[in-house]
Amino acid sequence: MTAADAALLAHLPQFAFAFVLVLGRVGAACMLIPGVGEAELPMIVRAGFALALTALLLPVLAHDLPPPPADVWRGLAMLIAELAAGLLLGWLARLLLLALPLAGQMIALLTGQASVLQPDEMLGAQGAAMGRLLGLAGPVLLLSSGLYALPLQALAGSYRVLPAGALLPAGDTAASAIAAVAACFALALRLAAPFLLAGIVWQVALAALVRLAPQVPVFFLAAPAQLLGGLALLAALAGAVLGVWGQSVASGLAALPGL
Repeated sequence: MTAADAALLAHLPQFAFAFVLVLGRVGAACMLIPGVGEAELPMIVRAGFALALTALLLPVLAHDLPPPPADVWRGLAMLIAELAAGLLLGWLARLLLLALPLAGQMIALLTGQASVLQPDEMLGAQGAAMGRLLGLAGPVLLLSSGLYALPLQALAGSYRVLPAGALLPAGDTAASAIAAVAACFALALRLAAPFLLAGIVWQVALAALVRLAPQVPVFFLAAPAQLLGGLALLAALAGAVLGVWGQSVASGLAALPGL
């Protein structure tokens, strides 16, 4: 055995520990990051992407990674901390994407399409077809616009904000989670606001019609009119809704930890 081989074997435990640490954060984030962590994407593709990204980041982060601890439990705790950091970063980015299918669920309810259900792996076992449609449009727009690079840059830069193996700060983590959830629902409500306003006006008009002409079969007349009117309004506002969502997602992703 040469001296180079002996040095390589001596360095191997530290290299393996560093690889596992980076893979823990990167792999957990790749489960949720928009564009990469989609449920429709095969698991083997996501695993391969996480391994490739780990191999790219490891030489850059090698000098900032801690050495292997003497205690096995300490090493396990550091790995769990890395998994939590990756899940938090991926979840914060995923919430911005969820605003679009949530708005689709609201639009479907307001336009009389809530009974048309489709399998939806993102929001649950089943969801409204409109929510599913917008849920598929989100990753397509994200990948075509290049915004998918922002979460990956935040993942690489997160090691400056939270060193490898360090625990998440409880106060800042809770504040970030609450703010992200509030921003997600606020964006979804803003996207569905025109349909909400139209739905209120429509229900008031139907109530007035019932009071003025009780003998008119309002339900049989209102259901197809509500459906056609909702589709026409969606066709007119789809570009604006997707544009507002794209701008909000761009600003939200730019504010991720590490950017």
